[in-house]
Amino acid sequence: MKAASILDYRELARRRLPRFLFEYIDGGSYAEVTLGRNVADLEAVALRQRVLRDISDIDLSTSLFGQKLAMPVALGPVGLAGLNARRGEVQAARAAEAAGVPFTLSTVSACPLSEVAGAVATPPWFQLYMIRDRGFMIDLMQQASAARCPVLVFTVDMPVPGTRYRDYRSGLTGAPGLGGSLRRLSQATARPRWAWDVGLWGRPHHLGNVAPVLKGKTGLNDFFAWMRDNFDPAICWDDLDFIRQHWKGPIVLKGVLDAEDAREAAARGVEGVIVSNHGGRQLDGVPSTARALPAIADAVGDRLTLLADGGIRSGLDVVRMLALGAQGVLLGRAWAWALGGAGQAGVAHVLQLLAAEMRVAMGLTGVTRVEQINEKILAGGE
Repeated sequence: MKAASILDYRELARRRLPRFLFEYIDGGSYAEVTLGRNVADLEAVALRQRVLRDISDIDLSTSLFGQKLAMPVALGPVGLAGLNARRGEVQAARAAEAAGVPFTLSTVSACPLSEVAGAVATPPWFQLYMIRDRGFMIDLMQQASAARCPVLVFTVDMPVPGTRYRDYRSGLTGAPGLGGSLRRLSQATARPRWAWDVGLWGRPHHLGNVAPVLKGKTGLNDFFAWMRDNFDPAICWDDLDFIRQHWKGPIVLKGVLDAEDAREAAARGVEGVIVSNHGGRQLDGVPSTARALPAIADAVGDRLTLLADGGIRSGLDVVRMLALGAQGVLLGRAWAWALGGAGQAGVAHVLQLLAAEMRVAMGLTGVTRVEQINEKILAGGE
């Protein structure tokens, strides 16, 4: 199958990955209502088609947090992504660097920060959760600082993990002991290309950043048990003081979906906010990011850098998000599917597709610069 779109890479990933890994990438929480809204509401955003405008010189470049980007896109943090291809986060980081966009490494990545940062000349952004063990958090921030990570993405919408039915059905979670291991093994052996490339040659199979606190326990059940026990449900606004004490660069809050929370974030002095519902993987039934974004942009768009994720399946969707008020977008499933389907080459191709699709969308709405994309290109805009 020759991939021509992001959704083609979803199909390639489905064919190549063991079921438990594909369902982890692909699924959402509960009935996946919000997961569906993210896509449907963004698709429903209508743009104004303009004609007879000189669009011979379209420039996608922009800057975020002082970093020059080839386009207003970053690869967002995706847990366990390193299992989608051999040393997967390294492959994705290399593709992002070649495309001139940031890569964000998850705390719960398969490859440790030292490995990923050592594989590229452009340091990644680093994503952090609020963890009960504050000493471990300090150590992670020190590692990120030593690796010259320019941005800390602080995820705040996961004080408790969401309930994801697909993970139970696939055996990723809720399948402890030998029975669960054999179930996942059978799924892996049904995908021989993955089993050879990742299962055999992609070792070590553990969460690189978390490995020191897991103390030799490397099973998926150990990881999910650690998450349940160590994500801090007592997280509150005052914890930003702790983060600021140990991180001197830009702090971007990921998981803001309410304008009142966005105002509080701005008042607390963070440099950016990512409008996100965790890809529909946390509280099901909340609004899509496309619905939530305009009110948040009105509330704080002139006070901090506003990013968004959720439901982005094309360069056209990137332009839609920018028109709704974002200054940049983060990809999640899009790059994880591409990595699972075709490794680094797949991620590189997805970024090429996004750039090409952005140029078409910008040209047909009559704009040639990213900063010209605003509500005026929306149908009904003035």
